[in-house]
Amino acid sequence: MERKSNYISMGVTAFLTAAAILLFYDTLFGGKAVLDLLKTVQPILYGAFIAYLLAPMVNFFERGLFPLRPGRERKRSQAMLVRTAGILLAWLVIAFFFYLLASVLLPELYKSVLQLIANVDNYYNTISGWVNHLLETNPAVSGWVSQQMAAYFQDLDKWLTGGVLPQLQAVMVTVSGGVLSLVNFVKDLLVGIIASVYLLATKERCAAYGRKLVYSLVPRERVGLVLRGVRRADLIFSGFVRGKLLDSIIIGVLCFVCCSILKFPYTPLVSVFVGVTNIIPFFGPFLGAIPSAFLILLVSPRQALYFVIFVLALQQLDGNVIGPKILGNTTGLSSLWVIIAILVGGGFFGVVGMFFGVPVCACLNSLVNYFVDARLRKKGLSPDAGEYAAGGVHGPRPE
Repeated sequence: MERKSNYISMGVTAFLTAAAILLFYDTLFGGKAVLDLLKTVQPILYGAFIAYLLAPMVNFFERGLFPLRPGRERKRSQAMLVRTAGILLAWLVIAFFFYLLASVLLPELYKSVLQLIANVDNYYNTISGWVNHLLETNPAVSGWVSQQMAAYFQDLDKWLTGGVLPQLQAVMVTVSGGVLSLVNFVKDLLVGIIASVYLLATKERCAAYGRKLVYSLVPRERVGLVLRGVRRADLIFSGFVRGKLLDSIIIGVLCFVCCSILKFPYTPLVSVFVGVTNIIPFFGPFLGAIPSAFLILLVSPRQALYFVIFVLALQQLDGNVIGPKILGNTTGLSSLWVIIAILVGGGFFGVVGMFFGVPVCACLNSLVNYFVDARLRKKGLSPDAGEYAAGGVHGPRPE
């Protein structure tokens, strides 16, 4: 009987290993099965992410507005009413936030965009004057630009003579595809919002099913280890994702207030750039500051210089005061690993990968450190990395 059980265990292990290899190959080498599956469950993923973000707010309302005396439990009907009230209050807060966004920021943002469009001719003349001055004072640069322009005109002539109609058809297909993608995103988001309500209402039951699954798949002596790993991953993701979103909102609001006081042009547009791109770790502030500074430069070079100084000061405030207060050391990664995580995540999954690459890398780093430290302790070696500098550890410690 024991031999039969071993054969079954070996067969299940071999099957799971083969499935993991096929999944890894399908993901990395362009298979469409995983992508099609993700598109199918995309609304559920949106809902799970929204519920994950709103869970602390729901818990806060339940415990703050409807406290429970120690040693007492709520009846099922009372618990359902409290949970419903918590979810409703959380969504009212989100709705109020978007109302403020729509009533305060969006009108100003609309005016900034209209102002930018109205001044396109002036900006073109400004840039043309800069280019002409550069070419007049640098003959070598003028010759290189002339060669490049001649090559571009040849390519343009080939494109026109090759037929504009196919190109226009391609443009129309691209535009229609973008509109269709937007409609599908809105539809998936609405379904995700509905799914998030159900997930928030049954979050304890979902957690119980997750623990039940762990107990069914993992040997009993390793269940505690797996659950501790899940809690550690949740701590990393919750601290980074929620903290980074809150940090970006604060930076965007501070940028809007300070730019309004300093009377920079395109203040709403610049604030949105800085706040949204601040979500991306490390590179985000630069991605938001560069186009913003260029827009201000077209209006006033002096104000552009002041804006660059202001953004540097704002990022110092974020990096040394606001960020550590909100995020703390949730990831435990060095700057080098943060850069690597952003580059790898961005290479595979674009902007979303740049954001989630850091917490994923932090989870993998925590997992690797745990196994490395466990192996070192098993060999009688110290897990302290400082003792390995310059070959400081050569073998097991003497008893």
